[in-house]
Amino acid sequence: MTVAALDAVEVDYAGRGRALGPFSLDLPAGEITALVGPSGCGKSTALRLLAGLEQPTRGTVRRAPGRGETAVVFQAPTLAPWLTAQANVALPLELAGTPRSEARARAAEALGAVGLPQVLSARPVQLSGGMAMRVSLARALVTEPKLLLLDEPFAALDEITRRALADDVLALWTTAKPAVVFVTHNVEEAVYMASRVVVMTRGPGRIGGDVRVDAPLPRPPGFRVTPAFREHVETVSGALAQGMAA
Repeated sequence: MTVAALDAVEVDYAGRGRALGPFSLDLPAGEITALVGPSGCGKSTALRLLAGLEQPTRGTVRRAPGRGETAVVFQAPTLAPWLTAQANVALPLELAGTPRSEARARAAEALGAVGLPQVLSARPVQLSGGMAMRVSLARALVTEPKLLLLDEPFAALDEITRRALADDVLALWTTAKPAVVFVTHNVEEAVYMASRVVVMTRGPGRIGGDVRVDAPLPRPPGFRVTPAFREHVETVSGALAQGMAA
């Protein structure tokens, strides 16, 4: 079953020319797909198309209909500074008409699932970068979306926090197994998190490689030091080098 798809999409911007495409991508239910590519190749543009935040100049976008079926986590946590962590997570439920008491209860459960049961009443300014990102993940997952879009969510975090959050996302994914699209510049992160790594060429981005990572999800302990992991990293890095030269 395909949750969403981009069919031969192209995006043109006035004064800048083409930013993406032609680009096609099918997203099966339950699959984690990573998008990697050079800066300016259109990775975030593809994500915005899938989120319904932008329309293609040409081509077709097919996505899961209905409120709450798609959730997005951006590089910045984008939390409302005047709301508590619990209220931030409950917000999409309340906007969809869920009674406040039920929304707040589900928000508390979601925060517990990301390891933050103690921050219900904390404001965003009181949270570390890693904690704020976990709150953003809880807010995205509380609606139980069929499609989860992650736009370089770990880019501003230190390496230890990045690795911990990668494992957190994979653990959370096992519960409902939404289709996930994960945008990153980090090849090792892409191989660790995704069962499929789509490599984009330099802008306007097209598909320069499509690499399957045949390993269990979530990843077993020590996966990063296995020969299979290193082989996949080198394969993706080679496709990325070719895409940058195209």
